[in-house]
Amino acid sequence: MRITCTVNGRPQVADSVWAGESLLYVLRERLGLPGSKNACEQGECGSCSVYLDGTLVCACLVLGGQADGREIVTVEGLSNGDSLHPVQQAFVEAGAVQCGFCTPGLVVATHDLLRRVPRPSDAQIREALAGNICRCTGYAKIIDAVHLAAGRMGAA
Repeated sequence: MRITCTVNGRPQVADSVWAGESLLYVLRERLGLPGSKNACEQGECGSCSVYLDGTLVCACLVLGGQADGREIVTVEGLSNGDSLHPVQQAFVEAGAVQCGFCTPGLVVATHDLLRRVPRPSDAQIREALAGNICRCTGYAKIIDAVHLAAGRMGAA
């Protein structure tokens, strides 16, 4: 099957996609966007979080064919050219990037949270990021990064 979609603002086409192939596989292997990570393949860890038509989803749970004609934004699409998005920059500055495997999903989930709740409490952050697992157990710095990004985005 052929999939035509918009990824990070650019039209994309993927040919010969198997009907059972995940959106995550299409993004990583067919479109060359390795930012979204492949970890659990069961929607449990959130490392593959992307936007599908503006809704946060686990790309491992979405069939590639479901993306046909739709808009996808990955962690690569959050930045503006050579500049990191304030959420990405906050993760770097707060030291919330440990092994880095969960980071892309946490960044996209944080971006989604801050679109909905510009000044979230610690409890709101924990609830919003509950679907994203960090195996390095560094949640304190992740929460610091969310507050840092919220402050910067609110000041902009």
